[in-house]
Amino acid sequence: MVAFSKPVSELPSAIQAVLNPTPNNGNSRQTRNKTKAAISIVVISIAAYITNYIYKKQAEGAQTRRSLTRTANNRADLYDGPVPGNKKYTLTVPYKDRTSKVTVRPIPPETFKKHKKLFPPPTSGIQRVGVNKVFFRQLAAIFKIILPKVRSKEVVILLLHSVFLVLRTWLSIIVAKLDGRIVRDLVAANGKEFLKGIAYWFLIAIPATYTNSMIRYFQSKLSIAFRTRLTRYVHDLYLNDQNAYYKAINLDNRIEGADQFITTDIGRFCDGLASLYSNLGKPVLDTIIFNYQLTKSIGLFGMLGLFGNYLLTAWILRQVTPAFGKLAAVEAKLEGDFRAAHTRLITNAEEIAFYHGAELEHSILERTYLRLVKHINSIFKIRIAYNMFEDFVIKYFWSAMGLLGCSVPVFFPAYGGQGGKNEIQGGTENHGKERDRTKGFITNKRLMISLADAGGRMMYSYKELAELAGYTSRVYNLLSVLHSLYASEYVATPRPASFPEDQEFYSLDDIRGEVKFGYDGIKFEGVPIVAPNPGNERGGDELIKGLDVVINPGEHLLVTGPNGVGKTSIARAISRLWPVFRGVLSRPDVGSIFYIPQRPYLSIGTLRDQIIYPHSHADMIRNNRTDEELMGILRNVHLENIPNREGGWETKKEWKDVFSGGEKQRIGMARLFYHRPRFAILDECTSAVSSDVEGLMYQHAKDINITLVTISHRPSLFKYHTHLLLLSGDEGTWKFETIGTKEERMSLDNEVAALEAKLKDVESNKARIAEINKELQLGIPEDKKNDVVN
Repeated sequence: MVAFSKPVSELPSAIQAVLNPTPNNGNSRQTRNKTKAAISIVVISIAAYITNYIYKKQAEGAQTRRSLTRTANNRADLYDGPVPGNKKYTLTVPYKDRTSKVTVRPIPPETFKKHKKLFPPPTSGIQRVGVNKVFFRQLAAIFKIILPKVRSKEVVILLLHSVFLVLRTWLSIIVAKLDGRIVRDLVAANGKEFLKGIAYWFLIAIPATYTNSMIRYFQSKLSIAFRTRLTRYVHDLYLNDQNAYYKAINLDNRIEGADQFITTDIGRFCDGLASLYSNLGKPVLDTIIFNYQLTKSIGLFGMLGLFGNYLLTAWILRQVTPAFGKLAAVEAKLEGDFRAAHTRLITNAEEIAFYHGAELEHSILERTYLRLVKHINSIFKIRIAYNMFEDFVIKYFWSAMGLLGCSVPVFFPAYGGQGGKNEIQGGTENHGKERDRTKGFITNKRLMISLADAGGRMMYSYKELAELAGYTSRVYNLLSVLHSLYASEYVATPRPASFPEDQEFYSLDDIRGEVKFGYDGIKFEGVPIVAPNPGNERGGDELIKGLDVVINPGEHLLVTGPNGVGKTSIARAISRLWPVFRGVLSRPDVGSIFYIPQRPYLSIGTLRDQIIYPHSHADMIRNNRTDEELMGILRNVHLENIPNREGGWETKKEWKDVFSGGEKQRIGMARLFYHRPRFAILDECTSAVSSDVEGLMYQHAKDINITLVTISHRPSLFKYHTHLLLLSGDEGTWKFETIGTKEERMSLDNEVAALEAKLKDVESNKARIAEINKELQLGIPEDKKNDVVN
């Protein structure tokens, strides 16, 4: 302890060099260091001011929008929602106790066409997921989406993030020098300078902690900015007039569980990408700076040896690294399967409860979860051996190589850089050489420790990069499939050799039919109705042979036939949900046809939203429609009590659990009367409605000049239609005829005659009933006979 009380000037020069980072004539260097510290504080203060200014402006804008909304709720221009023909629109987003408006700019179709070449369909066969050329090509394609241009919000966040990463490295150097100064003054027992150093330590802690906090903040902001950009791109590609969301489920089997891809995989990809930039940014910068310092200390040959060590260990680690990317992709798929199993349970809860299927569903969920857990446990076991080898290479092998690098100036001074020159010029005085060697060794060791830390973080980041490759592969496949479906490109199905030559083979890559818009009616010309059956080696199933039917305005068509013959498939072909494989389909424009499916759909929103769906409240106001008009529509479907019963038009509920089956179907008819199209496709949409109300709704639809195409089994609907399309189910044959022909009138006359014959027997049947009642009263007490008769 006595030895440490000596002044620094009396200690050996090698130790002085360690404790005193500045030479005796280093006044200018001290001045420069103070200047650097002052500049860093100023830069950080400016960045903090800019950040707070941006937040303040955003808060003022949100407050202004809230006040405008409160004072002008009835103005149509404040209602949010897409506006046809506009390049952007606003959405009102409720959050906690306030709302804010967000501007949304839909992706134009030209951008999708331009980007399609970046996302070619994956080639057949097993794709290896890992850090390879395919990964970097996929990542570059996704970068075109998340960084669309230089002047974007994401680039600004990236630049600010980079600035704070550089500032952290700069502050690390300042803190290291300040640490050395404090230790020097402590050993020298210089209390005044020691306390001054402590004061500087607390002073530098303010910008240092702020910098670390802002790095984490900008990393999170970068992740959410990437996710927002990518999610909006996928939503615009997924939900559009090309019905990609429907095609992904029914016409393609390349992605299973699109919800898992969009909600989970995109989020993990963006988190991994943002964190990887942060985790690699500073180590790369540190590596460049420390390598430069080491080159001057141990010479070029020593540095080349260390560089060769980096390359060798990187190659070794890559060879022994497990396929973390593939494992991450499999884990994401199993997570999606587990989530889909729970979603299916929630969707079909009532049906499962009726069947008492809880035990079986429980086993399905347990089996799905155990598959996920077994895979995760297998990853943990793989990481044990890999982490052992990784720690051995980075912590111990690199330390040994660092010691060898430090020995170059001693044993090979001619190749040792500045340290070797000091060794040669040191003369023969052993004490002086030892001091120089000690000084050089400690200096180089400090640099080695910092360099090893930076290199270790980069090596650890390779595992994160491999996991990112797995998420990149899944997100890329999602984008690739959606681009293909947006362009109506499907997976080819080769014709099997055993398929009959005289039979038409339908494949999704061989669509020769044509759809013409703008026709005043619906016209089928040699159009077969084919179920696509994606993935089936025998191609699509022909449900109805070449259909030749014309439906003019005012000619109401009733489609009937046994179950499973393709009645609903005709509606799918008209709506372009299924492709027209052959022939020509002529139809009106999109807004002239309205479809009401057999299973009612009730959206999230208010009671008003259920009537006007798929319009929004903003669309309703722009079209000058009123709530009084909606009330009149509800009277036409005998639901005028609903607004009072449910609490008014603005009430929000889970409507699928509120309405009965008949009410749901009448809500669908109310939508029809609200939109008033020229043609309506009604697919068993009144099966739960009583016949009298059903007849009133059909008659009202005809009164407002809606041409009906009805799919139904009910004979009571014949009188509301003028034509009949009968599907026999016998090898796709069909018959089209006019209701009210001579044959049909004869059939009706025969039915009337049969009913009249039955009426003639009514009196005799009444007499027979009286006889039976008389016989039943034999043996019954007198006080009970009246009860039997009644």
